[in-house]
Amino acid sequence: MGQQQLLLIVLGIIIVGIAIAVGVNMFQQSAVDTNRQAVISDLTNLAAKAQRYYRTPHELGGGSQNFQGFELGRLDTANANGSYRVFTTAQLTPDNRPAATSNVSITTSVTDTIYIVGWGKEQGDDADYPVKACTAVAPSGIQTEIVN
Repeated sequence: MGQQQLLLIVLGIIIVGIAIAVGVNMFQQSAVDTNRQAVISDLTNLAAKAQRYYRTPHELGGGSQNFQGFELGRLDTANANGSYRVFTTAQLTPDNRPAATSNVSITTSVTDTIYIVGWGKEQGDDADYPVKACTAVAPSGIQTEIVN
C-alpha cells in the first residue's frame, strides 16, 4: 500500500471514532432529558392527586381545604422513572434524598403548601446525583423546579 492509502485509512478510523463518541454522548444526554421529563410528568400527576385530596370533603376521605393527612400511596412512591416523597416546608432541605421507607405523612395542623420531590434513575447534570425535581403544590396551582 502506498503512503497516501495508509493515511486515508487512519483518517477514516479517526473520523469513525469521533462519530461513535459523539453518538454515545448524545444518547446519554437524551436518556437524562427523557428521565427528567418523565419525573416531571409523574410529579404533575401526583400534584393533581394532592389538589384533589385538598378539595375533597373530609367526609369523603379528603383534606377538606387542607393537605393534612395527605400521603402518597405505596404505588406512588416509586416507579420505573424514579422515587417520590412528600414534604412540608419544615421538612424540606436541599439534602433530602429518597429513604428506604416509603413516605412522610403530613401531620401539621394547617398545611397550605406541600412539596413533592422526585429523584430520577439517571445521573443529573452534575453527574454526582440523580435527576431531581421539586413541585410546590398549593390549592391554586403547582410550580415545578428542576433541581438537577
